[in-house]
Amino acid sequence: MTTPPRKPTTFDLDDVAERLTLAPERDWAADEISEVSIVATRTAPRTSWMSRLFWGALGGLVSLAVGLGVTSLIEDLFARYEWLGWAGIGLAGILLVSAVILLGREALALRRLARIDALRARAEEAILQDDRPAALAVTGSLLTLYETQPRTARARAELQREMGEIIDGADLMHLSERLLMTPLDAEARRLIGAASRRVSLVTAVAPRAVIDIAVVAVVAVSLIRQIATVYGARPGTLGFFRLLRHVLTHLAVTGGMAAGEGMLDQLVGHGLAARLSAKLGEGVINGILTARVGLAAMAVCRPLPYAARSAPTLRDVAGSLFEGSPKI
Repeated sequence: MTTPPRKPTTFDLDDVAERLTLAPERDWAADEISEVSIVATRTAPRTSWMSRLFWGALGGLVSLAVGLGVTSLIEDLFARYEWLGWAGIGLAGILLVSAVILLGREALALRRLARIDALRARAEEAILQDDRPAALAVTGSLLTLYETQPRTARARAELQREMGEIIDGADLMHLSERLLMTPLDAEARRLIGAASRRVSLVTAVAPRAVIDIAVVAVVAVSLIRQIATVYGARPGTLGFFRLLRHVLTHLAVTGGMAAGEGMLDQLVGHGLAARLSAKLGEGVINGILTARVGLAAMAVCRPLPYAARSAPTLRDVAGSLFEGSPKI
């Protein structure tokens, strides 16, 4: 059975050219950065039920041991002198109240981190589905999250004026990112640049390698806390360890991408500086490492994904390290 020949079709070349001209040009680099950021923030390892059972049982045993030890101590104090026993009860009460307050603060800090993770996931879903009600809910949560931050006052006022006129959910999320995240991203980038320059300078003149390691570790921990505070997380002790795990996971996932975006070229460009001064080369590398930790902390602590704006690169946050190299 033969297929009948197709009828000739006419095309308007001007119309085709106009459609091709009006077709939006897709930013593949920004899409790749956004996809890697989304994957990195969702690849945190989950704790198995057996691990939770083990740590729960261990915590219960430790609590019972501490309770029995305190009870035995107070009984011994009463056996010696009655006033020592009452003093022990008073100190135990102060310890108990302080522990409850600290646990409450840690619970609030963990809740803030979980809230930011949930906001980022909801924003990603609203962008993918172009869901305006979901985008409105995310925007309202963002306004509540930053209502006490003076740095976002002007952006919040402008967003409240404009959000009612936006029809598409993705456009509303892009507007929220451009208005609310711009001042916060600028502050985070300033902190990363200052930290990387400080580490580069200190480790370039430090006489021992152990001092280099200590400086990088202390500055990186402080930088992660500062960036989390900028984006409204304010982690406590337990929250910080959870945040540190997310940052290290993000670094592991995006390590190849960081090399691909120019890190190797930047290191090769400093080969002459490293040959002239080994310590100068070590300082530059330590500064780059600190900047990478800061960029990972930005991606983890940011309540919105990189959609309307592209993720910052090493040269964006630590350009002074590369521009300050000696030229021959």
